[in-house]
Amino acid sequence: MNRDMLQGQWSQIKGRIKNAWGELTDDDLAKTEGDWDKLVGKIQERTGQVREDIERGLNNLLDRINEETRIGHDPLNEPRTDY
Repeated sequence: MNRDMLQGQWSQIKGRIKNAWGELTDDDLAKTEGDWDKLVGKIQERTGQVREDIERGLNNLLDRINEETRIGHDPLNEPRTDY
């Protein structure tokens, strides 16, 4: 499910992924195109983390996003208040 969610909502999710793995650049994210294996590989390349830890982190992040959306709190669609 999370792999499908990643691909389907890539443009909304990539900012959260960049926040979680600050070593990633916008170019890194663009090259992965929302592909699970490419993303895991790029995170591994940039951070040195093992694949299992990266996948666990991605699944946790996507589960949180899914839960926020399910309960009606979607921070990805809230108006910005930081101007």
